Amino acid sequence: MCGIAGWVVREGGPGREDPGLPEGMARTMSCRGPDDRGVWRDGHATLVHTRLAVIDVPGGHQPMTAARPGVPVDGPADGEQPLAVLAYNGEVYNFRELRAELAGRGHRFTTRSDTEVVLHAYLEWGERCVERLEGMFAFAVWDPRRRSLFLARDRFGIKPLYYAPLADGLVFASEPKTLLAHPAVRPTVDLDGLRVLFSMARAPGESVYRAIRDLPPGHTLVHGEGGTVLRRYWQLEARPHEHDLDTTVRTVRELLESSVARELVSDVPLSVLLSGGLDSSTVAALAARALAAENGGRVRTTTVTYSGYSDNFQPDLVRSAPDAPYARAVADHIGADHLEIELTTADLIAPAARRAVLRAQDIPAPFGDMDTSTYQAFAGVSRHSKVALTGESADEIFGGYSWVHIPDLAYEEQFPWVAFEQWHPGTREGLGQGLLSPAFKSRLDMGSYYAERYAQAMAGIPRLPGEDTEERRAREVCHLHLTHWLPRLLERNDRLSMISGLEVRVPFCDHRLVQYAYNIPWRLKTFDGREKSLLRAAAADLLPEQVLERPKAPFPVSQDATYTKALHQEFAEVLADPAAPVRPLLDLEAARAVITPEGEAAAQDWLHRMNVEMVVQVDRWLRDQGGVLDL
Repeated sequence: MCGIAGWVVREGGPGREDPGLPEGMARTMSCRGPDDRGVWRDGHATLVHTRLAVIDVPGGHQPMTAARPGVPVDGPADGEQPLAVLAYNGEVYNFRELRAELAGRGHRFTTRSDTEVVLHAYLEWGERCVERLEGMFAFAVWDPRRRSLFLARDRFGIKPLYYAPLADGLVFASEPKTLLAHPAVRPTVDLDGLRVLFSMARAPGESVYRAIRDLPPGHTLVHGEGGTVLRRYWQLEARPHEHDLDTTVRTVRELLESSVARELVSDVPLSVLLSGGLDSSTVAALAARALAAENGGRVRTTTVTYSGYSDNFQPDLVRSAPDAPYARAVADHIGADHLEIELTTADLIAPAARRAVLRAQDIPAPFGDMDTSTYQAFAGVSRHSKVALTGESADEIFGGYSWVHIPDLAYEEQFPWVAFEQWHPGTREGLGQGLLSPAFKSRLDMGSYYAERYAQAMAGIPRLPGEDTEERRAREVCHLHLTHWLPRLLERNDRLSMISGLEVRVPFCDHRLVQYAYNIPWRLKTFDGREKSLLRAAAADLLPEQVLERPKAPFPVSQDATYTKALHQEFAEVLADPAAPVRPLLDLEAARAVITPEGEAAAQDWLHRMNVEMVVQVDRWLRDQGGVLDL
């Protein structure tokens, strides 16, 4: 996994005169590529790459160039102009099949890397090469013959890619912070950007920063002398489902087995992030079987927990039991080499860790200890593995979220998870928005924002004619989750893993599996009346009974009162500073009420606590990361 960046300009344009700019941009994403670094330049384009070596460790140096079809070189030789230059981030899981096909068409390869396969795929099929790639990727190809830049992103946006138009060109990067290292890109945030910041359903392509755009999943972009063209190359299709229940269960299992097996390919140590829930446990069990069949190896699994969490656990709105005992049961059942990472409250509140999380994500988020513990867990995993598989996105395709099963929420003319926020007293004002001033909330007008985004999202959903109300709504909700909820989770995982030099893979995001599951009727997905019935059936012979029967539980949050106390102390320091940049956005009376004993007691509820987390994060973001508000 890697970081990519670069720009194209007319000769002599901005940035050409600064020889240190490529290195400066590379430094901002050094965590994405601790193993290698490279720069390629000519009179019109600059490509920058930082590398986390996973496949063909010695042979995958980038940017990679091709002098003529089938002959990669390190750079232009004897004045020869390269045909294409590639900066690539990701893993293409069908690269071996593509390599064989390309070799049959006359291409010659000198490395074992998927990078070289992507480069040759572009030479062979041009912009349509992305339609042949299966996996997670974001890459840039500079084509000197056409003087054009080609950007591409995978179907679900697992790997990030941002860009910013310039007066005479375009700059791109894996992360906003890298774009902001370019002198032509300013960190201005206006009201539209703050709506995106506070949104739990941002639209594909939206960014918090005025100058920066997010290349939408499943899209390519070509920037050349004729302008900039954005093209969608993939989207879900509505098709009749012709399988009965038994065939459907069997097909889901086969697709999962195939996806997990392909994503185990690695030349470096690999593990599975195991929560003890159905999704990650299924991935771990299938990985264990695949490794045992391939070479008799054992899967490595990792679980994160908090010190004293299991002993003192208190059920809340969405969590009925701690993860660790279930994870141990799975690890024992599948014969895994299992590791528990136990975090303390000091780990969660550590200023260095919290700043690292904010820096990694580029923008504030209200998730506080969940984000910090995820970062600490990834850091722990990276000490023994460079690659980790997760169970992310199973809930989106198999109907795992609680709000999907509450008719009043699922059928509301709104994103169901936003309806859930507005239903719960702790988030009725919006997740992380409870301490904003009425005047500022009025200017944000998140109600209108959500209504507009919801209408746009609904207009783009592929449907089948003749579906009854329940099936039609289930299809709509599935699509909304995949396009407006899942991208945020994938972005979070990417940022918090890459800061530790860890590549995270998501087998449930295999587009073949998602396309199949999208068209499975709701009556089959919930055939026994439970959430994710179909997935439980597909994993029935893999897991212990208590895991198969366990209800869904989200990532754990700290239940230690000392965490809330430390957070409130930090919050009180923000309120006491008359120059705090977040202060103009706040309802100061409501904010001061939070740091009373009564307010602190209420904030033991993690949903209430998110309001404090967001204020503290926004203040730190404006102080440390140079965000400039234009309100």
